[in-house]
Amino acid sequence: MTKYLISFPSAAMVFPDEDLQAVSDASHVVVQEAKDAGVWVFGGGIDESIPPVMVDGDGTVTEGTYTQTKQLEGGYTVLELPSRGAALEWAAKIAGACRCAQEVRAFQYDPAS
Repeated sequence: MTKYLISFPSAAMVFPDEDLQAVSDASHVVVQEAKDAGVWVFGGGIDESIPPVMVDGDGTVTEGTYTQTKQLEGGYTVLELPSRGAALEWAAKIAGACRCAQEVRAFQYDPAS
């Protein structure tokens, strides 16, 4: 089984304000479906109101982040699935619920995780 990251940036979710509850409800249905199927690992959205910090090996904390991840925000789901095809099927379900396309990436195998 491979873990897959299914994600989208916040700006991709474009719908009328009055649809927020429907989108939220639809996404919770897909989350519950993934949990019921036993494929759910983790999911959630980045809290964009809390700025990121960098923590060094000696514990030093500095404001900011890597240049490459400065725009890291949005929603993330990690599912453990038997195939890339299954990941694409779940991504389509999430895309339908969230009303935006999803990016799919596979995590490298790690026997300790």
